[in-house]
Amino acid sequence: MKFLGNVLATVIGIFVFLMISFFGIIFIAALFGGDGDKVTIKNDSVIELDLKRIQNDYAGKYEDPWVSIFSDQKSIGITDVIKAIKSAEKDDNIKGISILNNQSSIGMAQTKEIRDALESFKKSGKFIMAYANSYSQKEYYLNSVADKIYLNPVGDMDFKGLSSEVMFFKDLQEKTGIHMEVIRHGKYKSAVEPFLQNEMSEANREQLTALLRSVWDVVVTDISKSRKIPVVHLNEIANGLLARTPEMAKSEKLVDVVAYEDVYHNDIKKALKVANDEDYNKVSIDDYTQNHVTTSEITESDDQIAVIYAQGEIGSGEGDVNTIGEGSMRRSLQEAAKDKNIKAIVLRIDSPGGSALTSDLIWREIELTKKVKPVVVSMGNYAASGGYYIACNANTIFAEKNTITGSIGVFGVLPNFSPLATKIGIHTEQVKTHENAANYSPFVPLDDKFAAVTLEGVEQIYKTFVTHVAEGRKMTFDQVDAIAQGRVWSGSEALKIGLVDKIGGLDDALAEAARLGKIKEYSTQNFPVYKKDLNELLSGLPFVKSKDAFIKEEIGEANFLLLEQFKKTKKTQGIQALMPFEISIQ
Repeated sequence: MKFLGNVLATVIGIFVFLMISFFGIIFIAALFGGDGDKVTIKNDSVIELDLKRIQNDYAGKYEDPWVSIFSDQKSIGITDVIKAIKSAEKDDNIKGISILNNQSSIGMAQTKEIRDALESFKKSGKFIMAYANSYSQKEYYLNSVADKIYLNPVGDMDFKGLSSEVMFFKDLQEKTGIHMEVIRHGKYKSAVEPFLQNEMSEANREQLTALLRSVWDVVVTDISKSRKIPVVHLNEIANGLLARTPEMAKSEKLVDVVAYEDVYHNDIKKALKVANDEDYNKVSIDDYTQNHVTTSEITESDDQIAVIYAQGEIGSGEGDVNTIGEGSMRRSLQEAAKDKNIKAIVLRIDSPGGSALTSDLIWREIELTKKVKPVVVSMGNYAASGGYYIACNANTIFAEKNTITGSIGVFGVLPNFSPLATKIGIHTEQVKTHENAANYSPFVPLDDKFAAVTLEGVEQIYKTFVTHVAEGRKMTFDQVDAIAQGRVWSGSEALKIGLVDKIGGLDDALAEAARLGKIKEYSTQNFPVYKKDLNELLSGLPFVKSKDAFIKEEIGEANFLLLEQFKKTKKTQGIQALMPFEISIQ
């Protein structure tokens, strides 16, 4: 026994030594190795715009220095990329931008903001060139800003218009005995529609069609300007699939050159006056962003504008870069309100909504903040349902034309397994002291009285939601109710009906915040600074890879997303102010 004890002690000692050594090396590297990674930009360099690793507007900051040390220091956000592109306009070492086989997971509104920044870059007289083995519609939309567009001879182009698919589960519920009890307000609140029927309602079809047409109009209008092709003809190309092969795409002037990648690189060399047998200087957008601060942010003034990022679904707790929690959001608003150097606040929202309670808590904090400093909202891909809830009382609201917003409505979903339980021989009874003492049970049929009380709660939150919007937008309750009912709108449609004030991106919102704050020169300060435990962060390291990462590797990205949607449905508790469905525009 003593021998085994000694062996065990030795093993534990070695393990502890290795762990201390591992963390010690990383800590020392973080303290003394920061400057060693700095990238020097050479003369006649080209930025390679690869957005594959970028998803969010904001990459996040952490209160705990240990978390910062162990986090991915290379992580950047969309707003960082846009600042870098603007900095490159004035950087004499940068001669152009190359968009090479970019495959991003960013949304349509984010794509437009980057595209607009690239349009501005072109005005500096520098070139943009783009190459792809294959173009999806979203990637072509971004690439179409280039001076010259290349496509692989055996590649393809997807240019056929937009679509969105909705699955329905009514029959599945009947066959399995697992029902979703739905309590909602709003004829357009179709998040729950798949549980109630087997086909799309006319109301849902109406809003989806209007939304897709509005987003498509933005896409073809921008492509038309860049490629000098009439919008009417672009729609003819989409209808007839007239750009489905490289040669057809070239014939329709959607691309300029059909060639292999080596030809593309040789043409960049010609533009830079570099010999074919030499390499040209390249720098990734990640490295350029990490190492070069935009000169526009360096001012002599102490005045600042706080940019508070609200991205992801809305839930309780602290939140992080992928979820909006009342902890980080309320703390950020309070800190910005108290900081004397901060003269105005921009709330950047990219959210389909979520918890109605958390949305209301953030709404209230914005109400308090507005009494001290102006608050301007900038909408990204989404600011819908709860995302609109936290936007509606801002001094000014900006949206992109293809932002998805509105969805003013609420619902509740209660899973019920009683039909399945009966089928397999499970019977449940309840004992209670009072008539309404029992909690909701998924193994007991939904009680009419419980359903009525829950609906009463849904109606009350809907009334509160509409009232907040009416007060924030200076409209009557009936005016808001007429455009609410859970319906989603594009940014351009929202402008017409009064849900937003102006069309524009984050820079436009910053300019408005400066005007309202009565300042001209300013720098920006990003929030939130998240309170994250080191143990949470370490769980993402390779040697402790999460089960989600393993599942994703085994079943693939598409199947993993389906699994995540099922898990979200199971976790959805309490009354929700959530966008009516997850929109993946194809």
